[in-house]
Amino acid sequence: MIRYFTAGESHGPALSAIVEGMPAGIFVTPEEINKQLARRQQGHGRGGRMKIETDKAEILSGIRFGKTIGSPISMVIRNRDWENWTTTMSQFEKPDKTCAKITIPRPGHADLAGRIKYGFDDIRPVIERSSARETAARVAAGTLSRVFLKALGIEIGSYISAIGSAAESSPDKQLALLLREGAEAVATQADLSPVRMLQKTTEAQALAAIDAASERGDTLGGIIEIFITGVPPGFGSYVQHDRRLDAALAAAIISIQAIKGVEIGTAFENAGKPGSEVHDEFYLSREEGVFRKTNRSGGLEGSMSSGQTIHLRAAMKPISSLVTPLQSFDIETLQPTPSRFERSDTCAVPAAGVVTEAVLAPVIANALLEKLGGDHLDEIRQRLDLYRENLRKTFRA
Repeated sequence: MIRYFTAGESHGPALSAIVEGMPAGIFVTPEEINKQLARRQQGHGRGGRMKIETDKAEILSGIRFGKTIGSPISMVIRNRDWENWTTTMSQFEKPDKTCAKITIPRPGHADLAGRIKYGFDDIRPVIERSSARETAARVAAGTLSRVFLKALGIEIGSYISAIGSAAESSPDKQLALLLREGAEAVATQADLSPVRMLQKTTEAQALAAIDAASERGDTLGGIIEIFITGVPPGFGSYVQHDRRLDAALAAAIISIQAIKGVEIGTAFENAGKPGSEVHDEFYLSREEGVFRKTNRSGGLEGSMSSGQTIHLRAAMKPISSLVTPLQSFDIETLQPTPSRFERSDTCAVPAAGVVTEAVLAPVIANALLEKLGGDHLDEIRQRLDLYRENLRKTFRA
């Protein structure tokens, strides 16, 4: 099974990732990983850090002649801003007089709880590791699973349906057409927008909202729509809690910094309706076999994939580092004081959409490997083709 770990601090020398369990025989190029890293850096409302960093992954192991070899894959992403932080983030030198302690926590951030948990006298270590800068390593790691899935006809894509009060009233008309091409077509179209939106009217409203928030020294959150196409029915399981696919997908999304909510299909809308208006009925035809006219369940039934497009929604809160400070206090003096500002973005929702795509890829890849097994891409592809063919035969009249 595939698992990955990341390491590194926001302003340290580099971020790193180790990916274990990737099958052999998968063709991977640095360009594919760096393309996803560049997508993560896009979006109107990003802060000054994105003007400094141009993220590139350096692969150190696990690939030979352009193909995975079944051993752990290790990667590093150098932090160009490290040269400005060598004193503050020195690994071994003692802090000098210019290295001031941070003692004022930001509401909504990991600052206070992290300091208490690890017993620090300075919030800086909490800031460095809890930072969303860490997601660059997760995007690099997740891209390997994404490439693996794409080779098997499974795609992941996203777009942004809301930023602040700028929200689409209904899904874009072209969404269904894009999904017929595959989920990556949705992402490709969204990437043409500075806020990764599909509707021009909503895009204009979002751009204005971000600019207004920036002028106020405020931040904005939003809603991310994520799609996974090409997943056959029967991935995941209902037999144990830790094998439920819907739970694993939700956990992956909620693990992303600033993501506070996950929805599968139209779950919250469904909660207010009777079952007769919620469940996706089965139909039969000689051409299609079993099919459905709706997908309110978001492609997941009984904690398993249903064979329909998997649709997830993620709610991202506004970033907690504000230029216009909220009320806080000084941990050392216990005196009320405005919270401090750490360099940040006005809005990072478009970038978070790219991160959601990356973290979901290993979850789907593991569900596939659990079902089919295999250590080499060719072996896995043969098993998946046979599984799909058996499904077609079973449900054709």
